[in-house]
Formats: sequence, C-alpha cells, structure tokens
Amino acid sequence: MLRKTIFFLLLVLLYSSCKSNKQYQASINKPLLLRETVKKLNEVILDNNFPPPVASRNYAYATIAAYEAFCAGNKNYRSLGGQLNGLAVLPKPDANKPYDYEFAALIALCRVGNAVTFPAGSLDDCVQQLTHLADSVGMPNDVLNNSLAWADTVANAILNWSKKDKYLESRSMPAYTVTNADGTWIPTPAAYATAVEPHWGQLRTLVLDSSKQFLPPPPYTFDVKNKNSAYYLEVQKLIDASKNLNEEQKHIALFWDDNPFKLNVYGHAMFSTKKFSPPGHWMNICGIASAQAKADFGTTLTGYTKTAIALFDAFIACWQAKYTYNTARPETVINKYFDKDWLPYIQTPPFPEYTAGHSTISAAAAETLSSVYGNNFAYIDTSEEEFGIKRRSFTSFRQAASENISARFYGLIHFKYSCINGNACGQKIGNLVVKKLQMKVK
Repeated sequence: MLRKTIFFLLLVLLYSSCKSNKQYQASINKPLLLRETVKKLNEVILDNNFPPPVASRNYAYATIAAYEAFCAGNKNYRSLGGQLNGLAVLPKPDANKPYDYEFAALIALCRVGNAVTFPAGSLDDCVQQLTHLADSVGMPNDVLNNSLAWADTVANAILNWSKKDKYLESRSMPAYTVTNADGTWIPTPAAYATAVEPHWGQLRTLVLDSSKQFLPPPPYTFDVKNKNSAYYLEVQKLIDASKNLNEEQKHIALFWDDNPFKLNVYGHAMFSTKKFSPPGHWMNICGIASAQAKADFGTTLTGYTKTAIALFDAFIACWQAKYTYNTARPETVINKYFDKDWLPYIQTPPFPEYTAGHSTISAAAAETLSSVYGNNFAYIDTSEEEFGIKRRSFTSFRQAASENISARFYGLIHFKYSCINGNACGQKIGNLVVKKLQMKVK
C-alpha cells in the first residue's frame, strides 16, 4: 500500500517562524530529517517491488551521494573517492561560496534515488518539500542555490560512476535456464517466478576485490537415498522442524521474512502483499540505531552509507554463490522425494538455495553497524510493526544477525548449514568494509 508521509509538511509549519540565519541550520541539519528522507526512499523501493539485490544497489548509490555531498564540507570525514572500486577523486565545492552541506546531502540522496528507482520522479516531491522547508526556515538564497547546485554536481558524478558497474549490461544478459538435473533449482510455488537476477554476481563490487573473494565452500552433495549423508540429514532437520514449530519460532520466521512481494493464492483469486526487502529492513535498523543513540548528522549518515555499501557487496557475493552452485530449494526436494503436500512456513523466494541471502547480508550489516554504534548496542526493532508483526529486542546487531540464521530455517526455506555458511561469509564482507573504508577522521 502506498503510504504518504506528512513529516516534511509538519516541519514546515513547526519552523515557519524561524527566519533567523542563525536558526535555519538547527532546523535543517537534523539527523531526524535524514532518517525521514531515507525512509521515503525505502517506501519508494517497497512500493515498486524492487528485488532485494536491486534494492541494495539503490540504497548504496543514493547514500554514497549523500555522504560525498556532506563530507566535502566537513573536515572530520573523508571522501570515499579512491576508496571504492572505480570511484576516482570527486569534484570539490567552490571555496568562495557558502553551502549547507547537510541540506546538500539530503538533496543528493533524493537526486540519485530518483535516478536509480522508478517511476521517474518518485522523489521529486521530497526535493520540493526539503527546498520549501529550507526557504521557510530562513536559509539565505545564495546558500540554498549553491547547495542545490552542489548536490546536483555530486549526484551526477555518482550516477556516471554507477553506470559502469555492469547493471545496465546485465539487463540484456540471457535468462536463467532451468534444467532437470536432480538437486538443481527450479521455480517454486506460488508464483513459479523465473530466477531473480542470475547475473548479479557479475556486477562491480564496491569494496570486495571480486564477487568470489569470499566464495563459500561447495554445498553438500545432493543425496536423498543415503539416510546418513549430510544432505539427507539437512532435509530431515527441516521436515522435523516443520512438525514442531512453536509460536516464538513462527514469530522469528515472520519477523525476518522480508518478502517484498508475496503472492497470496486462494482458489482462483490472487493478490500480493508487500513488506520491506531484507536490505530495506536493515536500512530501517540504521534509522532506529541513530534515533536511539541520538547520533549527529555525520554519524547517522556514516551508518547508513557504510551499511548500504556492505549490503550491496554482500548481495553480489551471495548471488555469485547461488548461481555458481545452483541448488534446489527444500520445498522442491521434499515435495519430490519425501512429501508432495509439504509446505514451508513462509513463501520460498525465486532463486537458488545456497547460500542464504538474508543471513549473508544481515551478518555484513551487523558488522558495519557495530563499527558505528558499538559491539553491544541493545535496541528494539520496530521495523515490522507497520506490517502487523510484533517488535523484537536485541542485545546487539550481531545477535540480530545470528537470529536470522534460525529465522530462515524456521521459515523452512533454507537448510540450516546454508544459513550458517551465509552468515560466515557476511561477517567477512562486513569486516572487510569496516577495515578498508576510512570515513571518519580519528
């Protein structure tokens, strides 16, 4: 369902009397405004059904643009130019002109978000509201115009760089070919959709040397005849779990489901329901952490950007693994060899099983967020409440990522070892992002 935000309009009313040049910065340079702008991007991505890997790309380039627009005027932060693959030194603002770099960051985020999402102009209203707000609270005209121009300069630089990541080329690459080989992926109910983004592993990474840098070990050999084989035992674990799921386990599965497009089928009637995708869920967690920590604008933006970069690389790495090994989903195997009527608890997404994508990207995000907010940052995740799913509490980001291992198993869409190996890969990716990126000057 398309949701409308009235946050910016409320801010205009709240700050309409603040015409002093000394007061406008306090109104504009708020991390709350950044969180609401990212939330708007999140809603656009949700409403337009972007698959999780594509969503991660949208978040990455939009937040990088915001970060670059901001850090150019803040000596405590370093540019990512020269740190991310293929990103050269970026343009510099005119030292003789006044800017509001926080405002420029918000506009740059929207400009790039507009370009990498659809329909065209999805964030135009956001730009208009932000601009109206800036004017309403007394931002001088020269500062406003210079900041808008600077945001456009940065956004154009990031978009030109983004066009070389092979995303556009991947749109015309051959479709996935389904085979009849035992143990390989085939479309699953209810939509029987074609494989999502089979060439995603060919995209340019941002920090990883390549999509294969942390390629997980091969999956267990397909074997449904030998009851002592590792593969058979994994299948049996799922079958046994399906008979004994308790309410807590079901809640965990639903909480981390994050299916951006679930197809509901009742006889001849079909309709879809939408939720945050996995990267959308973690971007929302970034906002929750910022609010709870009372983080300033720079820290909040660093958390979003570093996490979005890790999410993007984690999806590329995981999708490389998925289509390298091309393994069947539990639903396919169990229906064919064990029980034709067996169903998973949540809907199986349309791509190969090994490794678990959500477990991979969750572990990567947990590492980057821990580097920003601390290793023992306890928080309450309310992300799913707008979809009717109760909140959950966590003692750390890593604990949340660890719970995701169980969540995909309780959902009965992944083998347990696939989740464990995905988590291990995600940790390596997140740690590499933390180690390589020098963002805040110590």
